[in-house]
Amino acid sequence: MTALWAGIVIMAVGCFALKYIGLSVPEQVLDHPATVRAADLIPVALLGALVAVQVFADGSSIRLDARLVGLAVAAVLLTLRVPFLPMVVAAAMAAALVRLI
Repeated sequence: MTALWAGIVIMAVGCFALKYIGLSVPEQVLDHPATVRAADLIPVALLGALVAVQVFADGSSIRLDARLVGLAVAAVLLTLRVPFLPMVVAAAMAAALVRLI
């Protein structure tokens, strides 16, 4: 067996074990208020991290460019409760105008 197949088998067994361990967690642990609160906040934190990486990262360096202006426009329009599609269009137009200048 090659190293590639050994890695595939190890990863498959590891994924199965992780899934089994997750299904074996007692219900009282899952219903604990801290667990519920953490599970509610994880998607928000992951989405925030994804936005930060997409806006500020350029390979292995940090760049401040037109994407930051687009994000700022979107944030202002979000606080003004503008619908999603016009907010996206306005943010894209702002970023495009900054890149044009």
